[in-house]
Amino acid sequence: MSRNYPPITTHERYLSALEGRDPLESMRKAPKRLRKLLKGLSRKRLERRPGEGQWSIKEVLAHLADGEVVLGARIRMVAAMARPIIVGYDQDALVAGLAYDKVDAEELLANFAAVRAINVALLERLPDEAFARVGLHNERGEESLATMVFMYAGHDRLHEQQIERSSAAGGRRERKAKDATIAPATPASSTAVETGASERAGKSARKQRKQAKNGKHGKRKSRALANVS
Repeated sequence: MSRNYPPITTHERYLSALEGRDPLESMRKAPKRLRKLLKGLSRKRLERRPGEGQWSIKEVLAHLADGEVVLGARIRMVAAMARPIIVGYDQDALVAGLAYDKVDAEELLANFAAVRAINVALLERLPDEAFARVGLHNERGEESLATMVFMYAGHDRLHEQQIERSSAAGGRRERKAKDATIAPATPASSTAVETGASERAGKSARKQRKQAKNGKHGKRKSRALANVS
C-alpha cells in the first residue's frame, strides 16, 4: 500500500540502509530475510561472539525481539496520545539480563516475527495523518511516528548486515579449525624401507637354495633306477 509520509528526521545511516525502499514493506519482509540468513547455521556459530563486547547472532535476534516490543508500545502511544513521553532504554542490559541463554535462536526469531506482524498490521490501518503525530523522546527530543517507522526499518537492515558479517567470520574460523586438524600423512622411514628390502632378499636366497637341493635329489634317483635294469 502506497503511503504519503511527512518529513522525517531520522539518522542518515538508517535511510542509507533502506536504499530507497518503502519502510513498511521492508519491515513486513524482515522476518523472512532473517530466516534466510539463519538457514543452516550451527548453534556454535549462532552463539559465537565475533569480538570482545560484541553481540553474537543469537543476541542480535534477542535485541530485535526486544526492540519490536518497545516499538509496539511507542507507536500505540504516539498514535493515540497527545505528545507522550518516550523513554529510552539500555539495550545491552536487556540482552544481558533477560535469560536469553535459555532460549534458542529459532524461538527468538518466532517471537520477533509474531510481534512484527502485529505492529505492521496496526501501522497499515492508521490514516496518513497519524504518521505526523509526535512523541517526546527523553534523549532525542520530538520524534514523529513516520520517523520511528523509517528508523526501525533501517535498523532491521543494519542488523541483518551485522548477522551476515558475523556468519561469514564464523565460517572462516570453522574452516580454519577444520584444516588444522587434518595432519599430513607420515612418510615411511628409510630404516623401515631398508628392513623390508632385506627381508625380501633373504626369502629369495632361501628359495634358490631349496630349488638347488631338490634338483640334486632328482638326479640321484634317476641314476639308481637305471642300475636295476
